[in-house]
Amino acid sequence: MKHRTSLAGLFLGLIGLLHSNLVLAINDMPGGPARFQLNLQTPATKVAEEVAVLHWMMLAICLVIFVAVFGVMFYSIYKHRKSLGHKSASFHESTTVEIIWTVVPLLIVIGMALPATKTVVAMKDTTNADVTIKVTGYQWKWGYDYIKGEGEGISFLQTLTTPREQINNQAEKSDTYLMEVDNEMVVPVGKKIRMVTTANDVIHSWTIPAFGVKQDAIPGFVRDTWFRAEKVGTYRGQCSELCGKEHAFMPIVVKVVTDAEYTAWAAEKKVQMAALADDPSKTYTMDELKQRGEKVYAANCAACHQPNGKGAGAFPALDGSKVVNGSKDGQYKILLNGVRAMPKWSQLNDVELASVMTYTRNSWGNKTGELIQPKDFTTARAAK
Repeated sequence: MKHRTSLAGLFLGLIGLLHSNLVLAINDMPGGPARFQLNLQTPATKVAEEVAVLHWMMLAICLVIFVAVFGVMFYSIYKHRKSLGHKSASFHESTTVEIIWTVVPLLIVIGMALPATKTVVAMKDTTNADVTIKVTGYQWKWGYDYIKGEGEGISFLQTLTTPREQINNQAEKSDTYLMEVDNEMVVPVGKKIRMVTTANDVIHSWTIPAFGVKQDAIPGFVRDTWFRAEKVGTYRGQCSELCGKEHAFMPIVVKVVTDAEYTAWAAEKKVQMAALADDPSKTYTMDELKQRGEKVYAANCAACHQPNGKGAGAFPALDGSKVVNGSKDGQYKILLNGVRAMPKWSQLNDVELASVMTYTRNSWGNKTGELIQPKDFTTARAAK
């Protein structure tokens, strides 16, 4: 028995030591959750501040009610117990008591509802925005289109950049694990930003806790919300609507900058977009298509079909696939229209589609030797 007790104590001690080491290894996430955080994130907007005040106000009201109700109940049970000779009273109803327990809760609910309603109305007031940005949810990334205000015309995708080695526990995790992206959404400080949300495939939800913003993105529908960041900095959030296999890999990063920095960013971004603009009329070489296709595949396809093309579960292997190695028409149809859990790739242009199709037909064990040009997708789309 003593031997078992000592082993149990040793085991618990090792668990405690491991837990303490893990806790010490965790740092605050810049723009995200803090170490040992139990409260809401530090507000960066007026709406988020009001939400925090409402949270604590309602928690305090509920706590007072809980203590009062259970305090009276336990006091009555203790002071009027049968062992002291007390006998239960016998009565039917009391109009006064019924009025009290109807009016008092009503007043409490009204007292809670008035400030909450004021905040909800403010959340929905998207008028007079300085910048309007359309946000589109994809499995599993975000698309941003600046459609009004300074920066109009800017468009980009925002994709997770956490290395697969960290996700597979083959490398040490960073402080921004699963919350880092390739393209941050940049907005000016102190300006009203209207977000118009929709989705390409399934329901997503664009959420930044520090802004007090959570807005569903629904296919075929348009919703909107807004925020006005009061502080310069980087803020992080995630898709908060279960949207499939890679739901946990849809981070959101917003960078709030000064007016001058925003103007400079918008100008630089437009120059970059012009330089990177694809020419769908160009005839590309095999090497050009495969190099571009590898990047498109890694960003859009590898999450399901795996980097090695072997597939996983419900997602079929592309290496050795009859579809990939068969008629080009079949693969055109899948990429343009989607099939089962795979969405249509409307966010990819013809150059990107041609590149990824060429890559899959000439990688791993697939050796078709076929080049797919952008004009082939233009023709396939017209033939639908």
